[in-house]
Amino acid sequence: MRVAVISDVHGNAFALDAVLRVVRAAGPDLIVNLGDQAEGSADPARALSMQAELAAAGALEVRGNNEEKLWPGGRRSALSLSYGAWLTANTDPALLARVAALPLTARAEGLLACHGTPDSAWHSLLWVWDHGGFYRARDPRELRTALDPLGAEVVLCGHTHRAGTTRVGDTLLVNAGSVSDQVDGDPRARWTLLDRVNGRWSVTFHATPYDIEAAVTWACTHTPFGDGEAQLLRTGTMDARGDGVWEGPQP
Repeated sequence: MRVAVISDVHGNAFALDAVLRVVRAAGPDLIVNLGDQAEGSADPARALSMQAELAAAGALEVRGNNEEKLWPGGRRSALSLSYGAWLTANTDPALLARVAALPLTARAEGLLACHGTPDSAWHSLLWVWDHGGFYRARDPRELRTALDPLGAEVVLCGHTHRAGTTRVGDTLLVNAGSVSDQVDGDPRARWTLLDRVNGRWSVTFHATPYDIEAAVTWACTHTPFGDGEAQLLRTGTMDARGDGVWEGPQP
């Protein structure tokens, strides 16, 4: 069994296109999409269309916290409201309605998928946001309490834009890297590959180059958010963004 995991595309069709080329070459039996599909400005309508095609072909999907911003009253800050107005005006409403209606969790082949945690798209499992401005590892005892009742061989999550994995009891916890909007200074697109051989799962984290300048040019040409998108995509650091749309891991 081979499973390819994507997460946090954030409207970056250029990064997603590059990732999907290598994902398809890997020949997965299943593709899992962990959400935050649209919130970004490097051709988000095309990114949504590409992900809808994946779903139609059988990809497993869950909603991210940014899909919940598409709900009535889901946007709070002035920046988020401004982006929401632009996205609505420039995107097929059926594509937005589709992702807004995605479930919080999904299961397949011993896997449980969620964006943040099984109970919230806004919180995180493996990493915990420290309000000093960084992530710390969650207490393993907390993880055991959260994961044991799920009865899953593997729990997949995203949201943190930081890849990592650990085993908690009988459960493998995998925090997938993000397709777009990196936080570690490496701007390449990320995705995750899982293989189950003889009943045992292995995990490989991948970083895929893509045409960042084409993504920046699209954002600067077609949106009012180009400057922030350029800083974020070029540097691969979230704190470099000035007027972009990603607002961090907390509501």
